[in-house]
Amino acid sequence: MPRAVGDAHVLDNPALASLTGPHARFAEGRGRVLRYPVDVSPWLALPEEPDADDWADLAALAGPGAEVPLPGFRGQVPAGWEITQRVEGVQFVDDGLAAAPDAEAVRLGPADVPEMLDLVARTQPGPFEQRTIELGTYLGIRRGGALVAMAGERLHPPGWTEISAVCTDPAVRGEGLATRLILAVAHGIRERGETPFLHTSAANVNAIRLYESLGFRLRRRTAFLAARVPEREATPVA
Repeated sequence: MPRAVGDAHVLDNPALASLTGPHARFAEGRGRVLRYPVDVSPWLALPEEPDADDWADLAALAGPGAEVPLPGFRGQVPAGWEITQRVEGVQFVDDGLAAAPDAEAVRLGPADVPEMLDLVARTQPGPFEQRTIELGTYLGIRRGGALVAMAGERLHPPGWTEISAVCTDPAVRGEGLATRLILAVAHGIRERGETPFLHTSAANVNAIRLYESLGFRLRRRTAFLAARVPEREATPVA
């Protein structure tokens, strides 16, 4: 499987691997800190072991008092930074998915974004912004002309693509639409010679049960943090 520099696997820091690889065109940064445009994705990437300069660069990039996501970060934030959110998460990888196209699934485009944002607002699958659709292929299923389910691609480390924004309108849950869309998105990823993976909350037992039944394997436990930048830059220690 593809690996990053040294012994680190590209999925250990997938945002960094994406923004320095297939998604480099989206990268905004300061020093060694990279992020997606805020209207594309909230994901940002710190180096594996951020130092004081990296934290200063992140503070300058985000601005005083801003809340920033720190996906996958397990270290200690510097003095003056406040952890505002911590959600334990899990990362799953394809371990035998029965990936297949779906005849009812349609590819979604920019004209569908208002409906996609509405579906996300009603189902809360995770962050989805105005330009998130630019990250990869998004597929949807319509009933009576209305978008009732969707799934698509987000992070893109070399050799891998993340499946994300899996959501179904409550009115049609239980019909297996999420399963069909996951397998259809996975099929497109496999067709490119890449491997699907995904993230979810460790507390989302229903989603975990579904992913394991489809052929995903738990690769690692992670965490989704958010922290607030200090209002004023700390004075360096002499």
